[in-house]
Amino acid sequence: GEIPSSLGTLSHLRHLDLSYNNLVGEIPSSLRNLSRLTYLDLSENHLTSEITSSLGNLSRRTYLDLSGNHLTGEITSSLVNLSCLTYLGLSGNHFKNEIPPSIGNLDQLTFMSLGSNNFSGNIPSSFANLNKLSYLSLIDNQLSSEELPRILQNLTSLSKLDLSYNHFKSKFPSNMSGFRNLVQFDVGWNSFVGNVPISLFTIPSLKEVFLSGNQFEGPLEFGNTSSSSKLEWLNLASNNFNGPIPESISRFLKLVGLDLSNNSFIGPIPRSMSKLVTLYNLDLSYNKLEGQVPSFLWRIETLLLSHNSFSSFEELLQAIVSGSSSNSLQVLLILSQIHSEDYFPDGSLRSLVISRNQLVSKLPKSLINCKAMQYLNLKGNKFKDTFPSWLGSLGSLRVLFLGSNAFYGPISSHFGFPSLRVIDISHNSFNGTLPPNYFVNWHEMSSVWRNKTEWYEDPTDEGRPDSLYMGEKDMYDDSMDMMYKGINTEFLRIFLAFKAVDFAGNKFSGRIPKSVGLLKDLRHVNFSRNAFTGNIPSSLANITNLEALDLSHNNLSGNIPRDLANLSFVSYLDFSHNLLQGQVPRSTQFQRQPCSSFQDNLGLYGLEEICGDIHVPHPTSGDSQHFDEFSSEESEEVLSWIAAAIAFGPGVFCGLVIGHIFFTSHKHIWFMEKLGRNYPR
Repeated sequence: GEIPSSLGTLSHLRHLDLSYNNLVGEIPSSLRNLSRLTYLDLSENHLTSEITSSLGNLSRRTYLDLSGNHLTGEITSSLVNLSCLTYLGLSGNHFKNEIPPSIGNLDQLTFMSLGSNNFSGNIPSSFANLNKLSYLSLIDNQLSSEELPRILQNLTSLSKLDLSYNHFKSKFPSNMSGFRNLVQFDVGWNSFVGNVPISLFTIPSLKEVFLSGNQFEGPLEFGNTSSSSKLEWLNLASNNFNGPIPESISRFLKLVGLDLSNNSFIGPIPRSMSKLVTLYNLDLSYNKLEGQVPSFLWRIETLLLSHNSFSSFEELLQAIVSGSSSNSLQVLLILSQIHSEDYFPDGSLRSLVISRNQLVSKLPKSLINCKAMQYLNLKGNKFKDTFPSWLGSLGSLRVLFLGSNAFYGPISSHFGFPSLRVIDISHNSFNGTLPPNYFVNWHEMSSVWRNKTEWYEDPTDEGRPDSLYMGEKDMYDDSMDMMYKGINTEFLRIFLAFKAVDFAGNKFSGRIPKSVGLLKDLRHVNFSRNAFTGNIPSSLANITNLEALDLSHNNLSGNIPRDLANLSFVSYLDFSHNLLQGQVPRSTQFQRQPCSSFQDNLGLYGLEEICGDIHVPHPTSGDSQHFDEFSSEESEEVLSWIAAAIAFGPGVFCGLVIGHIFFTSHKHIWFMEKLGRNYPR
């Protein structure tokens, strides 16, 4: 409800905290009567309208937090008359226009957060008066400037500066030593260009640097940085850096997190990085690095190397499997508490992501020793080997990506993957048939996800160690990309309820195993671009949570099972380029599919509502009867073989009798003469 105006009668009140409620409406003007009030916190509510002038009467106030509401308008002059104010929180509202220069009158401020509003223009020069300020956050506004505001270097008490997610551009000043007490520096996701000055890394107090999402360029240099540097986190991701990773990076001996991803770094990983014994978060993905992956990386808890040109990681794997369990490699993409030992329980390799490289030869069988493996992504390399059926012994394996390699041969010689939730073996050369009971032991895909816990990301803290919040472990902290609903889709996180099977682009033949219907919690099934024959298994209708089904580009025949029309969650279906026939099931899900989902099946009919007034086959009385015959796949198979057996004996007998009559009556001579005119001997 609303804040009661009667609060204004509490004239001796000194401390008022109504934060984190569901308060609505305006800030009552009666609060001006609280002349002794020094502390006011109304943050994280739903208050609206503009800031009233009454707040300017509270001259004794030292703490004011109105963040996380829906306040609008501008910062009024009455607010900046609070000369005793040391804490000002206005983030997460809808304030607009320029930050008023008069805010420089608040020269007692030590904390000011104006982030996540709609402020525009430059940072006012009056900020130079805020020489006691230690925390300044202007994140996520529309502020702009032709250079990093030099006036900020006069704030010698500043320990945290956050200018991320704005429109600042041009170069850094060559000398940044004025930030001599800076601990955290974040200018990520702006438009800064040029080189990063070496002077930034000489600030002795600096612990965290976030420069991601800009247009910095050129070779990276750290100069003669002191080995006593306190730097712990360095994020240079998503820029235009090139050249090799400098050997001098080893001088940051206290570094625990390093992100150089999405640049153009070349050459090998420098061996000098072995000196960084505290490093546990390393992301080198999306670069042009090459050569051997060094063995010292086995100590890293977070290791992302995908989308490079590494030639081998055998040295790394040998170090992993021979290492002690207390120094295990575990991939946690973003950690919410970087110093909590709860995130690093004893155990062996849990997650390995080396996708999109140039790794060749066979898959190292030493991986079988990694009994705690949960996530294995080797997609997009050049592995040439048979199916690693021995991975089935890894009882914790949940996500397996072997797609886009050169694997070959049959895959039926294993006992299933009991804990597997996602498997992608697409675009290889696997062949052979899959037995009807192939999916019987895939227990995890058969169990229905029950947890309803919500998760969210804090959009203002992207790339930070504390940017992911989860009520339960509902997400894998790994990313993946796979073909989903006909589009190559990248998942930054993997929801535990997402379960998928992708066998597309291989050479499988025979029937699709009807045991696939046991995997009743699947969301995505892709058997496209193989050589499967026979009928579509009606058991697919048991997968009630199915969202996408792709059976295109096979040799499937018979009818589309009627019961597939009952899949209420499905939004993507593709049966194109097969030998299907009969009437297309009628349901909302089928009617919403494009015509291309059924094309090149000359025996299908009932497509008028889907394909419009184009030529489509029309049913005959035989077709209608044929649909009923194929309503049950199992019955149809049995009847077909019985009919074949019954017809075989009489057929052979009749053929022999007719043949005897044909040849003894010399009719075959006339037959050959007729054919002989056009088809000479």
